[in-house]
Amino acid sequence: MACVRSLGSLTSVTNSPRHVSRSSGIVMSSCSVHPIAPSSFTGSPISLPRVHPPTPTTLIRPRSLVPITMMVKPTLQFIQGTDELTIPDVKLTRSRDGSNGMALFSFDQPSVFDSSGEVGEITGLYMIDEEGVIQSTDVNARFVNGKPEGIVAKHVMRTPKEWDRFMRFMERYSDQNGLQFVKKQ
Repeated sequence: MACVRSLGSLTSVTNSPRHVSRSSGIVMSSCSVHPIAPSSFTGSPISLPRVHPPTPTTLIRPRSLVPITMMVKPTLQFIQGTDELTIPDVKLTRSRDGSNGMALFSFDQPSVFDSSGEVGEITGLYMIDEEGVIQSTDVNARFVNGKPEGIVAKHVMRTPKEWDRFMRFMERYSDQNGLQFVKKQ
């Protein structure tokens, strides 16, 4: 890519090393050397008027802002950036007054065991959707005869707002992965 500079920009204001040879019409700058057309410019300093911010009376009203909704596939991750392919069993409990609740995720033979040595360590359960990320660090692995068998993750919701946010995530996740809600009788 070429670097084009005008002779007016070669004043000492920029403090970068440059050399102007008026006889050859060549500008040497920090980018590269380019021939220029002969000019009647004598190298006199230029003074530009100071630009002031517009006053409130001259402001132009911006067009109405349109919210942008990013469509993100709802996913679960144990290692950030690596989606978990195994669909978990999820058990929900909620207090009678609705002030708090808990979700228990059970993964049998999760795909994270296949790639955890190559990609990184399990740092928590990340529930990602278009609203953002819900994180739980209460994650435990089950081992049978020294080999990883599954993962159990617990997510505690301490306020009705956290419960509602979690339920919106679960609705999106269940729609994407074919999960159904079955109420215990």
